[in-house]
Amino acid sequence: MCATCGCDGQEHVHGKRIVDVEQDILHQNNLLAERNRGYFEAKNILALNLVSSPGSGKTTLLERTLTDLKGQLDFCVIEGDQQTTNDADRIHATGTKVTQINTGKGCHLDSQMIAHALQGLKPKGDSIMFIENVGNLVCPAMFDLGEKERVVIISVTEGDDKPLKYPDMFFSSTLCIVNKTDLLPYVPFSIEKVKENALKINKDLHIIEVSCTNGDGLQEWYSWLKSKVLAPETV
Repeated sequence: MCATCGCDGQEHVHGKRIVDVEQDILHQNNLLAERNRGYFEAKNILALNLVSSPGSGKTTLLERTLTDLKGQLDFCVIEGDQQTTNDADRIHATGTKVTQINTGKGCHLDSQMIAHALQGLKPKGDSIMFIENVGNLVCPAMFDLGEKERVVIISVTEGDDKPLKYPDMFFSSTLCIVNKTDLLPYVPFSIEKVKENALKINKDLHIIEVSCTNGDGLQEWYSWLKSKVLAPETV
């Protein structure tokens, strides 16, 4: 069930009252997101909101990134899932500071959840914070968490028309990672087509192809991360 509009999978009409409630929820979320953003900027924390469908490989990409860049950059992670601490346990095993948010019936993280998690996590200044959102390409697109960048991850086991089917997420992201490229010989997926479709939605979207299995493309991803950390602030 979506906490924003109360969708339960059954057909219904969004009347004025429901739209007004949704607008109020998003307004309150955006106000707190700005507070989160101010906190991140004050401590020079690069906050990245990682979004995708379930099974795209977000957590595996995080594990590989945290392991390969250990000692080069400071990291912390907020993990979002409906249930379990499975992903947080995997991140903790890399030696990275992590906190888990379980959303229960909720299908996304919101800025209040992030603000609450920050109180316990107490991230270092001059660091990178990964926020691994709940696996969902719909509702997370609506909720600003205060992040600096939104990174959408798609795997080659999904359809190459996914950007067209979930345009809001691709439009609101700055980077798209196409993951599991080592499986390309075995699946009906076109890299060129997914790029074409993604750029139809967002002409400025940066796209990186990676495989966490054989390491292809990871250096480009790491270079992108480092460039965001080192890039001077512009007024």
